[in-house]
Amino acid sequence: MKNFADLSEREVLAVAISAEEEDSRIYMSFAEDLAERYPDSAKVFEEMAEEERGHRHRLLELYEQRFGPHLPPIRRENVKGFLKRRPIWLTKNLPLDTIRKEVETMELEAERFYVRASEQAQDVGVRRLLGDLAEEEKHHEKRAVALTDEILKPDVRAEEDKTRRRMFVLQYVQPGLAGLMDGSVSTLAPLFAAAFATHQNHQTFLVGLAASIGAGISMGFAEALSDDGSLTGRGSPWLRGITCGAMTTLGGLGHTFPYLVPDSWPNAFWIATAIACVVVFFELWAIAFIRARYMDTPFLQAVFQIVLGGAIVLGVGILIGAA
Repeated sequence: MKNFADLSEREVLAVAISAEEEDSRIYMSFAEDLAERYPDSAKVFEEMAEEERGHRHRLLELYEQRFGPHLPPIRRENVKGFLKRRPIWLTKNLPLDTIRKEVETMELEAERFYVRASEQAQDVGVRRLLGDLAEEEKHHEKRAVALTDEILKPDVRAEEDKTRRRMFVLQYVQPGLAGLMDGSVSTLAPLFAAAFATHQNHQTFLVGLAASIGAGISMGFAEALSDDGSLTGRGSPWLRGITCGAMTTLGGLGHTFPYLVPDSWPNAFWIATAIACVVVFFELWAIAFIRARYMDTPFLQAVFQIVLGGAIVLGVGILIGAA
């Protein structure tokens, strides 16, 4: 890794050329990724990619005039201080707002690079071009806003808002809800079976903890490996897997924690069990509400499906544990 101050003018121009090439490819990758979900926003990034290619051509012309046709093998990752760009394959299916924030960071870094490079340059022509590019990068964000206002009319924005909500449901709500349902319902039977078989809070807590964590790991990997998101647009598989696994674990731990009531308390088992049953009630109603709110399921139907199903699993666990 080289310090920025140690770069020659030739190396500064080479880094700038490779950076513009990479940024142009990133913008085009954003545009291609957004083309189906947000076609009008994709046009904004196509315009920005074209501007980056224009910067590259101007830098190449100046470089050839000064140093000839051969570029030294140096890129910005070889220079200290640059932020590391996401690999292209990690930019797929990102939320639109995340992409826009990523672009803001890219443009700010490019502006600061050109400002420092122009201050360091000795050649008047190099200094002028780098200074001009710094000003252009500074106004790039405003240009992006102008393009957004020009292309994204109110009706288009409304349509993209609907798409954004659908993507939020696909990428976060669905895996999170699946995990919460599995964690809340599937752990009821082993937890309450252990509770009524032992009547010991500590042993019951250990069973619930193991069941919750085990279910979280299983559901997380199942969700991550089920769909890479390339066709369905459901986003990063590992992000979905973490969301699903975390919500599964949380759903199981909710009615497990009451069994931390010390066994030394009078009626400790019944106190913990009563609290756990109250927690289960609220968990099941929360799941029913989320299904009604985001999955367009009628609330009473969601309540019937979730609460009745949870009550049956709870009863099975109690019967098996008391047998």
